[in-house]
Amino acid sequence: PNLLVLDEPTNHLDIATKEMLITALSQYEGTMLFVSHDRHFLAALSNRVLELTPEGIHTYGGGYTEYVERTGQEAPGLRS
Repeated sequence: PNLLVLDEPTNHLDIATKEMLITALSQYEGTMLFVSHDRHFLAALSNRVLELTPEGIHTYGGGYTEYVERTGQEAPGLRS
């Protein structure tokens, strides 16, 4: 299985380049694990959220938008 690990992949990218990255990653057929503070990137590509807390790891099915709807909170430090 293919695994792609990305740490803040949209940092320092302009809007057009971010869109190109999202388009390319949306066609990736393997598994992706990424950390991002970019709401648009998270909403476009996530299908599951892992929340790391002092109590442990919490898994939420659905993407970032569903996570926000279920928990009523956004992760700290997010930007559009």
